[in-house]
Amino acid sequence: MLAEVRMKFCSFVLSNQKSSWGVALNDSNVADLGALAPSLLDWIRSGKSLTPDLVGQAPTRPVAELKMMACIPQPPSMRDGYAFRQHVEAARRNRGVPMIEEFDLFPTFYFTNHQAVFGGGMIEVQDLQLDQLDFELEAAVVIGKKGKNIPASKADEFIFGYTIMNDLSARKVQMEEMKLSLGPAKGKDFATVLGPWLVTRDELEAQRIPGTHGERYDLEMSAYVNDVQVSRGNLKDMTWTFAQILERVSYGAWVHPGDVIGSGTVGTGCFLELNGSKITQNQWLKPGDKVLCKISGLGQVENTFRRAEATLQV
Repeated sequence: MLAEVRMKFCSFVLSNQKSSWGVALNDSNVADLGALAPSLLDWIRSGKSLTPDLVGQAPTRPVAELKMMACIPQPPSMRDGYAFRQHVEAARRNRGVPMIEEFDLFPTFYFTNHQAVFGGGMIEVQDLQLDQLDFELEAAVVIGKKGKNIPASKADEFIFGYTIMNDLSARKVQMEEMKLSLGPAKGKDFATVLGPWLVTRDELEAQRIPGTHGERYDLEMSAYVNDVQVSRGNLKDMTWTFAQILERVSYGAWVHPGDVIGSGTVGTGCFLELNGSKITQNQWLKPGDKVLCKISGLGQVENTFRRAEATLQV
């Protein structure tokens, strides 16, 4: 029997192509908990607690033999925030426009495509998205229980765990469509990457920074393109906490178990910002490139890209 359970969840595909989910036993092995619920999302929805006995009775799977998926491959909904002042200020400065005062009034977010979620590995991208294709280094939370009108003082209790997010962006398309003052659409809806590990708040307790408007976490964030580091930041530098974002999200609207909410891009966390600041020189992702996103305590996720044909699929 296990003395304790590491609250570090994942979803994966077995060698027989059956999907399952589990928790990390150590850096090399996971406990396969597929017998407890069809998916990690179903387990979160159940509201049940995971005990050492349940984990101790589960089959052990070597991580090296599994195809790791996004922790929540098909979330009920997915929103992305805009919480890092450094990123917002730099992006606006690079476009020659002043910092927008509404940034300090309330945390904002947009809905993105919850049916276009990827884990690590190859992602096929069509021509329009390949025109100034960008990564965005972010963290995300997964909601653990249903709620509405959740105050920031209680919002952290509704968070099941934290994961990595890479909000892939087609900048040429995005910049054109946002001139219509409606927000991103085709520039964002084709692919969002979530990390393989969903780590609970308890597991991150040592990195927790309590606050009157919700907790923060001292977690280093970094991104590498073709093995060259291009981004460095820290999750504790969010101007708006996830609790404040969740208060805004849930105002007059229900959030549900499994819903995903991203932080927005950390400072230096995308080529749009890096190019404009002359840290990189008009660099964008292209077919064959490799992007690695890492957050301390949450692991890492790596993707490569391939050009896809725009053919009818049914």
